[in-house]
Amino acid sequence: MAMDATPLRSEELLSLPPSRLVVTLYDETIGALRASIQAIHRKDIEARCNAVNSASELLATLYLCLDHEQGGEVADNLGRLYSFLIPRLQRINVYNDVETAEDAIRLLLPLRDSWHELDRQIEAGSPVSPAA
Repeated sequence: MAMDATPLRSEELLSLPPSRLVVTLYDETIGALRASIQAIHRKDIEARCNAVNSASELLATLYLCLDHEQGGEVADNLGRLYSFLIPRLQRINVYNDVETAEDAIRLLLPLRDSWHELDRQIEAGSPVSPAA
């Protein structure tokens, strides 16, 4: 999936439905992690650091968006995952660790896909299954 190099502006993000906002944040996070891998291969330290910092900030945003009251156990589990990943991403910078970036992408992609499906169902007006 090609990522747009132009970051979304705050007003654009705020105008998105919540489920689409989450998908967008996942897309941006995964894109930043992929950019960090490319930067490692190019030996571009500055680009790697910028990409990792961006991914960390995006994960922090996802964490801050969690609604533990409505989300219950799912929100708690996502919070634990984000709390695990954010400091772990620094391994990418410290060790040029492609594997850590790839692991994070593997963890985030299924979540992104689930949110994308939820967003698609909401947009189509379909009933949303609580067992997702």
